[in-house]
Amino acid sequence: MSGPGRMRIGDALVASGAVSEEQLRRALAEQRTTGRRVGELLVEQGIVSPGALVQALAAVQGVPGCRLRHGLIDPALVKLIGQDECERLRCIPMFRVRDTLTVAMADPRSLPAIDRLASLTGLQISPVLALESDILEFVRKYSGENVDVDEFLTSLTESDVEVVEREAVDEHDATDLDHMVDGSPIVNLVNVALLTAVRDGASDIHVEPSQRGTRIRYRIDGMLRDLMRPPQGMHAAIVSRIKVIGKMDIAEKRLPQEGRVRIVAESREIDLRVSSMPTLLGEKLVIRVLDKSNLHVDMNELGLRDEPLGKLVKSLRQPHGMVLVTGPTGSGKTTTLYSALDLLRNAESNILTVEDPVEYQLDMVNQIQVNEQIGLTFARALRSILRQDPDIIMVGEIRDEVTARVAVQAALTGHLVLATIHTNDAPSTIARLRDMSIEPYLIASSLNGVVAQRLARTACPSCVTSYYPPETVLRDARLDPKKAGSFRHGTGCQQCHNSGFKGRTGIYEVMEVSDRMRRAITEDAETEEIREIHRNDGGKSLREEGVMVALSGKTSLEEVLRVTRGEDEEIATGAPEPEAEPQPADGRAAA
Repeated sequence: MSGPGRMRIGDALVASGAVSEEQLRRALAEQRTTGRRVGELLVEQGIVSPGALVQALAAVQGVPGCRLRHGLIDPALVKLIGQDECERLRCIPMFRVRDTLTVAMADPRSLPAIDRLASLTGLQISPVLALESDILEFVRKYSGENVDVDEFLTSLTESDVEVVEREAVDEHDATDLDHMVDGSPIVNLVNVALLTAVRDGASDIHVEPSQRGTRIRYRIDGMLRDLMRPPQGMHAAIVSRIKVIGKMDIAEKRLPQEGRVRIVAESREIDLRVSSMPTLLGEKLVIRVLDKSNLHVDMNELGLRDEPLGKLVKSLRQPHGMVLVTGPTGSGKTTTLYSALDLLRNAESNILTVEDPVEYQLDMVNQIQVNEQIGLTFARALRSILRQDPDIIMVGEIRDEVTARVAVQAALTGHLVLATIHTNDAPSTIARLRDMSIEPYLIASSLNGVVAQRLARTACPSCVTSYYPPETVLRDARLDPKKAGSFRHGTGCQQCHNSGFKGRTGIYEVMEVSDRMRRAITEDAETEEIREIHRNDGGKSLREEGVMVALSGKTSLEEVLRVTRGEDEEIATGAPEPEAEPQPADGRAAA
């Protein structure tokens, strides 16, 4: 620290008021006799806390610094470098986010050490300053076959546990993860789990009890992936911490609960919805991550082809009537509805929504959240908003006959109604409404169009390559193996967690209600007849739309078959066949 123009650590501690000139002189005198570092001597004498020393060292070196805590370190990563190399380089890996490994180092400015770590791990290294004594202690704790983390946790003293939590700065009670990172071990572990979920674009976090401890998994691009396995004995503490920030009752462990919290991570606000459920081994938590940056409300970005997009916009531009969006849970129905509202909202329209829950807030839209505990159901809210002079009404979900009847009546009395409903495909929606005791002539008069959708994972742009699907797959897709060319898929890399997929795109079946279809609905036609009219009007099934997405190079053919599995495969006999080997543009394949 004695280089030209660089402050020494002793001077920095004096300047910060952590030590006096006299205390520094005594430490320097002892250093001359023992050869030990000034900072270590001041910590041993109880003059300076380890946290203050790290802060001063980080300020002097111009690098980020931290006190090592359990919960900030993934023990499995130590094996990535090895105990001997960690001790030689005086470092310990903390956590990994995508292809970046954060490493605590006694000398984070040592380029040879950083290069060596990059060579060993094949990852980008993000160095952080930590005390050498702490690093060596944690390396010993986390090395070997059996890591006794429980014993280490019990060795923590009260002074090691500092909860630093920013008070809410607004009515939403935001909690800043950056200000909480130096808290207790459990707080740190929960914060790392939340922060990693935000960075990896996870939609849900599952915290599950098991006989061997706790299992934490992420749902990324619709698939669950293991994140970490905290050691035994920590599950109750992890659940309690999440319940505390979610404003839930930590004493109630026998009944399901729901909570919510807003955090600040990656310099943006993110809403979390927490749900608890008692199980045989303990409470299971699911945290829904609602990140506004992942919401794309521009309808042109949804992934619809030009023809179905035109049909959907035509249905939405009608002055009144009903447009329904159908699909299983997690298929992007809410995003499609928000995109429709974004298309329709303007200063001349009064738009009201009834949702359970309100996932994202939209400007120029009046959003109402259902609260069944006080009697505010979909049906009751719908009846009330009809007296609010609405132009456009969005219903989060049509669940029962009462809600369906009010929605149909609203569509018949001059309102445009948007809603979701659960069916397998677009033509099946007619039968579903009939099952809710809605008369066929009311359905025919009110319905403008139906959108059925699925979400398919897109090929990872970092490892996408051409391939030829097996003959059985081509036949399932109703493609001629003799004429079909190559498709695109990902081979797996660090960017996509070796899955071959990164991100998702929509597969949409848009059914426009034509005059011929209205007559068939009025005559109580069967679903097969409705489906046949839809086909004759130029409509395509979900499977056919998915095959066209695969032909464009956005995803693999197997992925399309997976997400459309269970659809009536007999309706896919008209799936398009490529005239020549498809060669999609790189931009489309990497979408």
